[in-house]
Amino acid sequence: MKELLRKNIATLKPYSSARTEFTGTASVYLDANEHYRDFVGMADANRYPDPRAAVLRRKLEEVLGLPFEHTVLGSGSDELIDNLIRAVCTPGKDSILILPPTYGAYKVFADINDVKVHEVPLLPSFEIDFPALDQFLSKERNERSEGRLKLLFLCSPNNPTGNSYSLETIEKILKIFDGLVVLDEAYYDFSEGESGVSLLSKYDHLVVLRTLSKAWGLASARVGIAVGSREMVEVINKIKYPYNLGTPSQALALKALENADSVKRSLDEIKKERSRLSKALSTFGCVENVYPSDANFLLLKVDDATRLYTFLTENGTIIRNRTKEKGLENCVRITVGSRNENDILLEGFEAYMRKYYA
Repeated sequence: MKELLRKNIATLKPYSSARTEFTGTASVYLDANEHYRDFVGMADANRYPDPRAAVLRRKLEEVLGLPFEHTVLGSGSDELIDNLIRAVCTPGKDSILILPPTYGAYKVFADINDVKVHEVPLLPSFEIDFPALDQFLSKERNERSEGRLKLLFLCSPNNPTGNSYSLETIEKILKIFDGLVVLDEAYYDFSEGESGVSLLSKYDHLVVLRTLSKAWGLASARVGIAVGSREMVEVINKIKYPYNLGTPSQALALKALENADSVKRSLDEIKKERSRLSKALSTFGCVENVYPSDANFLLLKVDDATRLYTFLTENGTIIRNRTKEKGLENCVRITVGSRNENDILLEGFEAYMRKYYA
């Protein structure tokens, strides 16, 4: 892995915070220039948080099976995506590879860091085009000079298409690519497949991302998780902000993990609603295709995505219009909500049909 790192990152001496230098307990803390009291009635609100979130990471190991020594937390997965690009990609020289249509933040963070973005589009079925990928990777290896392809982002289940990739598919990528593979499993909890975390013992150039924003209902807390080799975890710890995950977010995450049974029940409900909604939506004449989904959303190809989006929005129901994305002409993405919310959505489709198809 060391050969993939930017030279200045490999030799970086990280910032040493007060809570890094002292990790025990004491009766008086006068080392971090904190206020001696809080004004909001929240325990330790006036104190800096544990920069490595050890208690939370132990709980993640207990509940989700994510090994403590191999995890680092971020302010959402987005911070970790940005950190990974900054760790290995030299601005103006190195590049990343994405497989569109996929999560748009990969490209945005690469652009922010002046890192070139290559694309190998998915097939119309949203499966990986391995002949095209093999050809691209072979050509890139043969033409390397000062910079090179350092990172490949793979989202599974993929956002916005909803389909998952098998472990065999993920392992095939790991075998043919000699850079860092980042497997984004933000929607993994809604799927039935096996996590890529099981491949970490075989491949040290794999990093798996998870989040508590989706299945765990903590989108506002911004708790992202990276699981990788100890070396990669330490690299991220070196470059992340010292106190990147506040005490309130850590406390909310711990509380959610204590309610794992409730989360499991809600996942079962969402999966049932996903199936019901898929069947119901496929009956409308304006819907050309409801794509299979392993996530908490459905991707639909419709008659006129912009017209449908505008109609539903004007009637108080907000969905995502993805028609401008590559490979998603006239497609909309719809989150699976509560049964009541989903019924309101279906009523909106019925009203749309009456207006434009009566």
